[in-house]
Amino acid sequence: MLTAGDEYPIHQTPEPVAFSGSDRNFYDRYFYNGYSSDGSVFFAAAMGVYPHLNIIDGSVSVLHDGKQSSVFFSRPLNMERMDTYIGGMSVEVLEPLKRIRLKLEETEGIALDVEFTGRAFPVEEPRFTRRQGPRMLMDLTRMTQNGHWSGKLRIDGKEIEVDPASWSGTRDRSWGVRPIGAQDAQPLIPPLEPQFYWIWTPTNFANQALYFHVNDDGAGEAWNKRAVLAADGAKHGEHLHLDDAQMDMTYAPGTRRMAKARLNMKDSEGNPHTVDFEPIGTFLMRGIGYGHEKYKHGMSHGDQLVVEREDMDPNAPWNIPENLHIQAIVRAHHEGPGGQSSDGIGAFEQLFMGPHAPSGFKSMLDGAGE
Repeated sequence: MLTAGDEYPIHQTPEPVAFSGSDRNFYDRYFYNGYSSDGSVFFAAAMGVYPHLNIIDGSVSVLHDGKQSSVFFSRPLNMERMDTYIGGMSVEVLEPLKRIRLKLEETEGIALDVEFTGRAFPVEEPRFTRRQGPRMLMDLTRMTQNGHWSGKLRIDGKEIEVDPASWSGTRDRSWGVRPIGAQDAQPLIPPLEPQFYWIWTPTNFANQALYFHVNDDGAGEAWNKRAVLAADGAKHGEHLHLDDAQMDMTYAPGTRRMAKARLNMKDSEGNPHTVDFEPIGTFLMRGIGYGHEKYKHGMSHGDQLVVEREDMDPNAPWNIPENLHIQAIVRAHHEGPGGQSSDGIGAFEQLFMGPHAPSGFKSMLDGAGE
């Protein structure tokens, strides 16, 4: 059960805050994305607390005019988990489980001051627990919430108004155990080829929000999955949980990038729901530290504040490992029972590495049809 305390980076186990424990790879993270209604401007941000590494890091990245620009931060945590700031970047909980302020004082030409307001009570996803051989790969809890943004952002002197009537997005909070910081020097016995197949599609429609995710193993069997529709204003327990969710993927030839996709689901009365996704842009998740060679989450950068800007090409080759993890900005169309029909916009996050039988992937980085 989610409580107000889950907004704060004070967790010690993958359980809600009432429980406690310890692990070297324990983390507590904020994630945000936001986008204009036409998808022409997209931003994302992340902030992570790593109690056992005594590090806090964060990043903000803006995709605009064909360029993705990021600023990365890292500093010692000094064992104070409630100090959710790094340099000019800060996160402030205004109303637990509802309103958040994300701020970046101008740093290396990037600035924002925006407030997120959730559309409904957050979705608590099923606990993610996965081992790699005998070793725990991840054991975490995550909540997700779609909403609207208000405020301003500025990139290289250009100021952009963030109007809640036309700006929406998603935020999540996750905590638990996952690979962070320097890799374990002790190899697995026997060695195992990496395999990860992940789709996450938080999408905003006019009067409701979609939450779907799936983790598949190499055979295509889902080991974690959930599909939810949440009407505006829905309270705890009022989400519409959907069954038999199946994502039908079409890949761009020779790649692992989604070209189009259809999500098929059924409600509790057996009525079909479909959502079609069409990509209109690409955001590299390394722009906020995911898989980044230097600013991977939890890496040590010494005992002082470190700040660095990096510009990147969102159209960089897909088959470089650090470019596998993306969020495609997507247009979406939902069809439901009784003639329900609505158009929306969202993010289609994907991270595909290693085999996946339904997709025809047999090795680490082969593309569709190869």
